[in-house]
Amino acid sequence: MSRAPAENPFASNASLDQNPFDASDPFSDPTSTRNAGADTRAADLERRERELAAREAELNQRAEHIKTHGRNNWPPFFPLIYHDISAEVPEVHRATVTRLYQIWLLLVITLIVNFVACLFILLAGSPDGGKDLGGSITYMPVITVTSFLLWYRPIYNGYMKEQALYYYIFFFFGGWHLLFSIYMIIGIPSTGSAGIIQTIQAFSQGHLAAGILGTVASVGWTLQGAGLGFYYRQTWAHHTQAGHTFEKAKGELATHGAKSYFSRGG
Repeated sequence: MSRAPAENPFASNASLDQNPFDASDPFSDPTSTRNAGADTRAADLERRERELAAREAELNQRAEHIKTHGRNNWPPFFPLIYHDISAEVPEVHRATVTRLYQIWLLLVITLIVNFVACLFILLAGSPDGGKDLGGSITYMPVITVTSFLLWYRPIYNGYMKEQALYYYIFFFFGGWHLLFSIYMIIGIPSTGSAGIIQTIQAFSQGHLAAGILGTVASVGWTLQGAGLGFYYRQTWAHHTQAGHTFEKAKGELATHGAKSYFSRGG
């Protein structure tokens, strides 16, 4: 009985006609891999160069501004103080301070609209139109400046320096501003407000322009008052959680004095 030939364990099934170094997978080409890596690095370097150039241009612009105005950058048309939420306020509080700044800007816009509305109320023949116009003219510079200095700037400094004194200044003058907002929403004749009462009277007498402007002014007074009220409560909760007290505020006033209001340090 014949036996089958034994299989050679060292025999190869590979064809002698096939080059074992031929690669059918394009990713196995080391030259292609190196070229792709070089292209990626070149694009990354180019992007970084653009970012550095933009950053350098920004720094040069700031340096030129500081050379002309010092560090002061606000208001933009006549810099008197330094105001930069992103640079001075801790990141965790930036959104709150930004909203408070937007509320203050809304207040300024509302004061302008209120003035225009009172002008139309005067032109509509209101017997108290002169008093309303005079009051609205007075409100524009007085309320704009005092609101910025007495409640917005203190809370800006409060969140920046985390000192109790600034929070209590904000609570005091911000509370008065909330009462003033309610007063302006009502719109009593001869008070310089084109609020609800004045708006209703203008519509009832057929003065559409005065009525529409009064409506816009009333909405503005309501929105900025409601917004301030919301962040007033939020700020009160934060100040309580942070452990600020009136005794601590008095101690800060005795230590730093009024000059700390204008300084950028702690």
